[in-house]
Amino acid sequence: MKSKNILADIKSKSIKETKEEINKILEKFEKDNVNFEEATKDYERLMKLNKHIDELFKKKSKLIKSLGKNDYKKS
Repeated sequence: MKSKNILADIKSKSIKETKEEINKILEKFEKDNVNFEEATKDYERLMKLNKHIDELFKKKSKLIKSLGKNDYKKS
């Protein structure tokens, strides 16, 4: 799933907001009375949220690594 396939409302979410929505969807899946069509839509959204949070973590990781390299060069 390419980043361009991620909806704008998802792209604007922070890590915390994304995690909260993921948890809400997972709670819905844990209930006994799940509508198949709704579950399918939720699953698709969950995959997009997961991709988004993965991209956010990768960006944070790069930032941390670059900050570490800058600190190392100063020493």
